[in-house]
Amino acid sequence: MNIAAEQPVKSLAQMLDKQRSRYLSQPAPSYQSRVNKLKQLKLALLDNQQTLIDALNQDYGHRSSNDTVISDILPCVNNINYTIKHLKSWMKPSRRHAGMLLSPSKVSVQYQPLGVIGIIVPWNFPIMLSIGPLITAIAAGNGAMLKMSEFTPATNNVLRQLLATIFDTSEVAIIEGEAEVAAEFSSLPFDHILFTGSTVVGRHVMRAAANNLTPVTLELGGKSPAIIAPDMPIQTAVERLIFGKCLNAGQICVAPDYVLCPADKVDEFIATYRARFNKMYPDFVNNPDYGNVINDRQYQRLLKVLEDAKAKGAKVVSATDDPISNTSRKLATQLITATTDDMLLMQDEIFGPLLPIISYQNLSEAIGYVNRGDRPLALYIMSFDDKTQQAVLQQTHSGGVCINDTVFHVAADDAPFGGIGPSGMGHYHGKEGFLTFSHAKTVLNSGKINTGVFVHPPYGSVIQRLLMKFFLR
Repeated sequence: MNIAAEQPVKSLAQMLDKQRSRYLSQPAPSYQSRVNKLKQLKLALLDNQQTLIDALNQDYGHRSSNDTVISDILPCVNNINYTIKHLKSWMKPSRRHAGMLLSPSKVSVQYQPLGVIGIIVPWNFPIMLSIGPLITAIAAGNGAMLKMSEFTPATNNVLRQLLATIFDTSEVAIIEGEAEVAAEFSSLPFDHILFTGSTVVGRHVMRAAANNLTPVTLELGGKSPAIIAPDMPIQTAVERLIFGKCLNAGQICVAPDYVLCPADKVDEFIATYRARFNKMYPDFVNNPDYGNVINDRQYQRLLKVLEDAKAKGAKVVSATDDPISNTSRKLATQLITATTDDMLLMQDEIFGPLLPIISYQNLSEAIGYVNRGDRPLALYIMSFDDKTQQAVLQQTHSGGVCINDTVFHVAADDAPFGGIGPSGMGHYHGKEGFLTFSHAKTVLNSGKINTGVFVHPPYGSVIQRLLMKFFLR
């Protein structure tokens, strides 16, 4: 079997037709065939683990091997294990109540594959954010076309070869290309599109999909806040949130984007963060556990945002004493205070190792600040007080929440993941992902006894009047 990159724009529609033809010839893959594919995929991931690590390291210039294992490969393996364990129950038709009006007919809901899923993959976690949705698409019985990021060519190549050992291009195809290909991809009449990326691009994808009435799941981002409550010891707060900001150098859609900290604890937070950072990443310049910013374009964007903040009065303290390099793309967390809303820093998702710290006097002020912005993909509450936790949970909206932790909620296989408003639309992961990539088809089955004849014309019979009197009460 061969799975080649379908780069030319003109070939995309042909590839979709090829996949749809295959789906129509086998519209209901068996449980066992789906499980077999998932088991093969798991084995391929494990067999190619080091090759994938090396490829991502090449794409980034340097990426921590542990970051790749923890955030890309391990979640996929766990996802496959969880999916195989529960797939039979997900596929089983669910019995529903017909009610007295339709009795003795029976009602059930069957979960049917949609057909062909279009998956648009970003560069920050190209393994997890391609293979993860693919696992669910396969589990639901679909084919899939994956548009990979042009910024991760080495990883794309490994994934293409890996998938070629399991799937034909009529089942799963890897697509590569830049903006023109991406635009054409999102305009194809898929049966569903899953997009992970920025809010700006997400709007373009949704507009393109609307022309075909293609349903979309948008996994976007936004400015995910971390609220440190007054009761929370700063030492503990830093320990709980620093990993989420440093993993993949903060290039995560659910990374803490900014911190809301009690005004009298801001200096302590900065000092504690620096101490903890240097303990985690000693000899920072040469430390292998901290990765690069993906490319020069993103690195220069972050430096521009940082310089804009400085020019407008922000105060910046680096997590290390090492100066920012113009030749390396390794950037320690930059702790930033005295921010204002007109700074680029506070207008868009940062997506990197810059961390604004905003002081507040009371919890209501912090909640109000969060609610004045767009609803974020994630919200982090640092507090051991139940009343404080409930106050924040009840008075804010976000795609998901971690209490006294960050980013790890994404790894919960048995829970939906998704945003709200500008941070996303729809859910996937676990059963919710299976349902997203399936059509829930209602089936009413009437036997030899058919009570429906009682409501046929001519109207006004005694039985009809009695039925209306019984049900309209």
